[in-house]
Amino acid sequence: MRNASGFTSFAAFLCLLGALLGPIGEALAQQRRIALVRDAEIEHIIRVYATPIFAAAGLDPDAVSVHLVNDRSLNAFVTNGQRIFMHTGLLMRAETPQQVIGVLAHETGHISGGHIARSEEALRNAYIESLIATVLGAAAIAAGAASGSGRDGADAGAAIILGGQQMAQRGFLAFSRTQESAADQAGLTYLERTGQSGRGLMEFLKILGDQEALLAQRQDPYVRTHPISRERLDALRTRVEASPFANTPSPPEHVEMHARTQAKLVGFLEPLGTTLRRYPLSDTSLPARYARAIAYYRQPDMDRALAEIDGLLAERPKDPFFWELKGQMLFENGRIAESVVAYDESVRLRPRDPVLLYALGQARIATEDPAETQRAVQILEEAVRLDPRQPGAWFQLSIGYGRIGRLGEAHLASAERALLTGRVLDARQQAERAKGRLPPGSPAALRADDIIFIADERLREQRGR
Repeated sequence: MRNASGFTSFAAFLCLLGALLGPIGEALAQQRRIALVRDAEIEHIIRVYATPIFAAAGLDPDAVSVHLVNDRSLNAFVTNGQRIFMHTGLLMRAETPQQVIGVLAHETGHISGGHIARSEEALRNAYIESLIATVLGAAAIAAGAASGSGRDGADAGAAIILGGQQMAQRGFLAFSRTQESAADQAGLTYLERTGQSGRGLMEFLKILGDQEALLAQRQDPYVRTHPISRERLDALRTRVEASPFANTPSPPEHVEMHARTQAKLVGFLEPLGTTLRRYPLSDTSLPARYARAIAYYRQPDMDRALAEIDGLLAERPKDPFFWELKGQMLFENGRIAESVVAYDESVRLRPRDPVLLYALGQARIATEDPAETQRAVQILEEAVRLDPRQPGAWFQLSIGYGRIGRLGEAHLASAERALLTGRVLDARQQAERAKGRLPPGSPAALRADDIIFIADERLREQRGR
């Protein structure tokens, strides 16, 4: 698992809505402050789950991006640009793969229904309603002060402000509940088209329904941004029970994928003691050994970690993600040459995975061997071609370009990285430096112009706030 960055929220004004819309606004505003992680295996698993759903919804699966958020809370959401975000907490706490797939189907319903654009409009309307009430309330307070009845004016003004905000919140919640029910029904349609049960979505929402009685600060964000009503659950249950696929079980490969996902997340995110309690030494299943391999490597206890991963590879020598983990273990413990061998095997088995290509390119760069650097540049170029949203890959590429004397492209790669990580001024400066070293009119020079234009637009936005 690797940290990532470069997320842009779907509406800047959501930051203002915490006070206006209470938990709804607060939860939406928090979407601006998220930490993304990259993991080739978990991204692949979510893709396996989601691709049939996207196709059933009439969406181009390649046009929908799925992002992993390193957050223990239980949440998932969509943004403009057909982007789905899933919290690690949701994946760790989901009891079955059907529950994860049900959430993906629901969120796909939001995308296909155009709900994000409509939600932005509803939020704007709620904000305007609250703002008008605030202005009228302030006028009443001022009028009371001017007439000498300050107490009465203050009470009337406060009532106007509070009433307006409550009306705005109720209006938005009613709108949101309608959208959530529509996304449920759309999601169930997509599940039926792919021959899958909607029971997982129903189970997931029943679990969340118990949280609505909790104080807002103790609720998971999914409850606050996806309001659950009894009518909504009843409609969902009726539709699920009537489906010919209501009792269709998850295929065995999905069950294993879910178990591996949870084992991997527990191994990486929980302390060693917690991992060993959940996956004791007496548990010799594949997920348990996987979790322990990761937990030992993080300790670090490399002897035990390598013994576990080598045992897994002896069983499944063609598993690219076991090879990737071994490469990561070796790389982060300074055994660079050995890590190249492991990463190379992972890429041989899965040659078009941009996260695996990035890992291999980084390891080859770290050897500081000129021949390896040349090869690393080619690998990293392919990684960013397949997925340009990898700041780390751009960073390694800038190092590689610099070492082989392609300085204009080194500056351009640095500009790409800066743009992804929100360092707009740095991005502009690096793009200007790149232009000075690149052939005029070349694709790289034109891309430098694009970055300068984007940076200027963002800087103007920042000054206008």
